[in-house]
Amino acid sequence: MMLYVITGVAVALGLFYVFMRADAAKIALSLRLVGPIVLAIFGAGMMLIGRVGIGGMALSAALGWYGAGRVRRNARPTPGKRSHVRTAALEMELDHDSGELDGVVRAGAFDGRALGDLSEEQLFELHAELQGDGESRQLLEAYLDGRLPLWRENPQADVGGGETRAPASGPMTKQEAYQVLGLEPGAGAADIRKAHRRLMQKLHPDLGGSSFLAARINEAKDVLLSTHG
Repeated sequence: MMLYVITGVAVALGLFYVFMRADAAKIALSLRLVGPIVLAIFGAGMMLIGRVGIGGMALSAALGWYGAGRVRRNARPTPGKRSHVRTAALEMELDHDSGELDGVVRAGAFDGRALGDLSEEQLFELHAELQGDGESRQLLEAYLDGRLPLWRENPQADVGGGETRAPASGPMTKQEAYQVLGLEPGAGAADIRKAHRRLMQKLHPDLGGSSFLAARINEAKDVLLSTHG
């Protein structure tokens, strides 16, 4: 018995020394990863020596701890995820973490220019230039809503002037749908729904987002889920 006590004290002192020297974030991560395993081993040991009640409770706690950790990990946004939306004149990128849009002009007077490099006046010139391209104009308006929240009150904006809707460029392909949702080809139905939900939480019109981008995100989800029926 004395040997067990001495061993336990030595282990406790060793762990205390390690914890004192370790970074708090690393300690928390180690506990989340190793804690359930240690608790499960303890529970199994208790059951082997006949302490079924204690062992069963320890195993149940270990499973609960592990499950809670998985839920927390799955709930976290994946850093670096980006969605891509293309129209005839624009190629836009959405950062999933910040919800910010950025893009490049692919046609017209500003071909090859990044939207972030254009002045306010140049953005309004581009907006007027896209009068006959409804999809590109709506995508630019989504960008302007984020960069210049009061731009629609500017007389230069010419919102609603002329024809603003052009015929759709055709059905969205699966490749485009994966890019819109920021997923790798072959992603499962659960990942598709998760990406759709995460993006809609940032871009739903009721939350101040873009109706055009929300429609594209919904279309991408429908295209991909249609192959998982």
